[in-house]
Amino acid sequence: MTSTLEQRIEEVFQDVTEWRRYLHQHPELSFKEYNTAQFVYNTLESFGGFELSRPTKTSVTARLKGEKPGKVIALRADMDALPIKEETGLPFASENDGVMHACGHDGHTAMLLGAAKVLKEFQSSLSGEVVFIFQHAEELPPGGAQELVAAGVLDGVDQVAGIHLMTTYPYGTINIRKGAISSASDIFTITVQGKGGHASTPELSIDPLAIGAQIVTGIHHIVSRSVRPLDAAVISVTRFHGGDAVNVIPDSVEIGGSVRTLTKETRELAKNRIIEVAEGIAKAHGAEANVDYTYGYSSVINNYELTDEIAKMVEENFPDRKLEWVDPMLGGEDFSAFSDEKPGCFVFIGAGNEEKGIVYPHHHPKFDVDEASMKDGLKFHVLTALTLTNNA
Repeated sequence: MTSTLEQRIEEVFQDVTEWRRYLHQHPELSFKEYNTAQFVYNTLESFGGFELSRPTKTSVTARLKGEKPGKVIALRADMDALPIKEETGLPFASENDGVMHACGHDGHTAMLLGAAKVLKEFQSSLSGEVVFIFQHAEELPPGGAQELVAAGVLDGVDQVAGIHLMTTYPYGTINIRKGAISSASDIFTITVQGKGGHASTPELSIDPLAIGAQIVTGIHHIVSRSVRPLDAAVISVTRFHGGDAVNVIPDSVEIGGSVRTLTKETRELAKNRIIEVAEGIAKAHGAEANVDYTYGYSSVINNYELTDEIAKMVEENFPDRKLEWVDPMLGGEDFSAFSDEKPGCFVFIGAGNEEKGIVYPHHHPKFDVDEASMKDGLKFHVLTALTLTNNA
């Protein structure tokens, strides 16, 4: 990397910090990012030279064409916040009560804006084309990514890359993986319909509470007895609602939970077994179980060849950072809508710092990131674009 490029990244990082703090102060929920999207649009417009569009009401894309032929590379940042009351005490804390950037999307947006600014200045060194995707609604399924794919933002794109600031990894690390790096995130609701009655005469009832308890136990056996030990899966029952009075057996109960898997095969196995267990146990006791299974985001699968290219770029250009090959996380991420369509690579930038007290997990009211990590993300975006567009 040239000293001039390194210097501009350092200078633009100051803008990135200011943009992040502004966005942190003015968070907006999924599908409601109207002011955020307008801020992004206006900032990009001020740089000049971009082909701007609004594929949905609360998203923005920008295209920057190089002066030489090359690949078309998409870079993605998500923009939405969460319905959480902030407790950080930061001087730039949220001014929207009950809404908070508790997952780093403010930093993601600011870093990609910074990358756009730097790459515009080095457009003469750019081959091919870079598509900057500022995505709405990552936090709320069905998510904004699939809307953008349907709107054609990946048309003509060869490869797509994204990053996530992660406080679960320490500042100074860049964390990467080939294959699945996040899990599919599905949910289920089971309604057990029995026959209510008085608690003193259970023989005249079909007790959905007792049946539901057996269903919960059966579901908890799925991973240990149906999933191959080398295949990761987590099934968590998180809700069990039924009954109002202590002396009445209710007519029905409702059970809900979450399913996390890394492969399509395990995902389908888990779904089918949940249905079989619920329906089978209910039938054995004369009740009926109705299962509503909802697919969430699919697993983000990092393309092996692309991931190797990016890892090599990191090793050559981040001598003072540690490249870590990590296990997948079992959280959901709708970048999968992009990587399902095009070869993709999703990377975690370490943003935790115990010395600064930045230790809280994502979606916590005291969540924050080490802002120094945003320089790593800014540099990563810039060099990913310059490297991949030239590797035609």
